[in-house]
Amino acid sequence: MGMSAGGTGGGGGGRRGGRRGGGAKRAPVSEINVTPLVDVMLVLLIIFMVAAPMMTVGVPIDLPETRASAMNSETQPITISVNPQGAVYLQEQPIALEEVVPKLQAIATTGYNERIYVRGDTAAAYGTVMKVMAQISAAGYKNIGLVTLQEQDK
Repeated sequence: MGMSAGGTGGGGGGRRGGRRGGGAKRAPVSEINVTPLVDVMLVLLIIFMVAAPMMTVGVPIDLPETRASAMNSETQPITISVNPQGAVYLQEQPIALEEVVPKLQAIATTGYNERIYVRGDTAAAYGTVMKVMAQISAAGYKNIGLVTLQEQDK
């Protein structure tokens, strides 16, 4: 019932009687611990889910609803918006109506075949939206699209 302190006992606590040899070093672990990887991926997923809706064009406009289907677009189009007060925005920057042609001609890096979307608020004056479209056409662009919301079944 007692423990032997000498080296001749049969226990595994001595220098030679252990499972590993006297000077054996630990072998490196060649397994990947997946738990931290999953934690990081879930945090990134949540960040992107929260940030994705905020990446839309920042001019608040109440778009009209239609039954038209969505268009395919390979590249990010140029967006011109008209708010209810008649102010014109190129992407998210306010711009005067007279400056539309020079700005669009300066943007035309790949030619005038780029698609331009016009977003007009439902309360915006029809004449203002048509003036913006005339300015776009005068700048040399031919692919002009009007942005609407898809009509919801009620």
